[in-house]
Amino acid sequence: MFQPENAQSLVGLALILALCWGLSENRERFPWKLVLGALVIQAVLVLALFGAPPLRAALIAVGAAVDGLAASTQAGVSFVFGFLSGVPDQPYAVQNPGGLFIFAFRVLPVILVVCALAALLWHWRILKWITQGFGFIFEKTMGLRGAPALATAATVFMGQIEGPIFIRSYLASLSRSELFLLIAVGMSCVSGSTMVAYVTILKDVLPNAAAHVLTASIISAPAGVMLARILVPRNPRMEEAKDLDPTASKVYESSIDALIKGTTDGLQIALNVGATLIVFVALAAMVNGVLGMLPPVAGAPLSLERILGMIFAPLAWAIGVPWHDAPTAGSLLGVKLVLTEFTAFIKLGAIPLAEMDPRSRVIMTYALCGFANIASVGMNVAGYTVLVPERRAEVIGMVWKAMFAGFLATCVTASVVGLLPPSLFGG
Repeated sequence: MFQPENAQSLVGLALILALCWGLSENRERFPWKLVLGALVIQAVLVLALFGAPPLRAALIAVGAAVDGLAASTQAGVSFVFGFLSGVPDQPYAVQNPGGLFIFAFRVLPVILVVCALAALLWHWRILKWITQGFGFIFEKTMGLRGAPALATAATVFMGQIEGPIFIRSYLASLSRSELFLLIAVGMSCVSGSTMVAYVTILKDVLPNAAAHVLTASIISAPAGVMLARILVPRNPRMEEAKDLDPTASKVYESSIDALIKGTTDGLQIALNVGATLIVFVALAAMVNGVLGMLPPVAGAPLSLERILGMIFAPLAWAIGVPWHDAPTAGSLLGVKLVLTEFTAFIKLGAIPLAEMDPRSRVIMTYALCGFANIASVGMNVAGYTVLVPERRAEVIGMVWKAMFAGFLATCVTASVVGLLPPSLFGG
């Protein structure tokens, strides 16, 4: 049933929409129909996926498939790294079983396997059909042209740089609004490879984690489109109709070629993720070391996480998190923005069940499920410089605003989830 705390999420929706409207490049072109349509689409998708028995069963099956994928990945990791992979049969007495979970051996290898499978499914045209189907939906329901619609759909499954690759030949001719939209949506969602990694991190503290992570990434795309259109409204005169050639995309010579190239791409992603985490966590430790030398505030030492928690606690409350969880949730939002969503998910997965309300955990899963962070700013500038070098200066000028849109898009998604009754998710 609808409870008073559900209405709390309306505050977050109103604040986010008002803030984006205030920062819009053309406040007279507020897309009312798109805003209402996007919010309705999000709510309907969540209700359908978790409320309709067949779709709910499908989501549960997805969770089982993810568990099977993780188990299969561990078999490969154990073959290469032996007991270092964290297998139960250790050659020595284990004093701390939790210490067997090593991120480099439990999470990063999943990215390799998923990227290889994604390439294989694309070669078999299965993933291509799914992407084109979502692209058709975005085109018809949200008013996107064919090329941006396909890239938006591809971004949901492939990632913030990989998605636009499918329409590389069209990037130079996109309007400013469409280019901004692609960057913003890329930061609103996550890739298929990282989805499985997040599930691996959360599965012990979040029931049906696979269903939540998959749903979060899919329904954040409409939110990203919505906020992008508010911040940089569409100018129809700048858009010329063009037909999209759906064959202009990645091509593999064979299934083996797809597996090899997919593995190579996955290795690059895994290395980037691992290296980024090392650097950003190290920088955070440096900042905490400096803050630790300052006098305590309110009886406790200062830390980056505590400061971020104080800054973002009001936003966490506004999207539906109870106030007693707001400082922790606010800290997670800040960590996501500054230290990447991977770090935030690791911290969320480390919070004991008794220390966070189940509803808060669900809401934060949706709020964190996006690539909007400082590291992604650099990734987008580098990626678009290769894809469309003639628009590099334009990308640099809008990428920070796109990060802002992507960050708030996942908060919109979390607010929509917060509006719905917890019983829908089994809570």
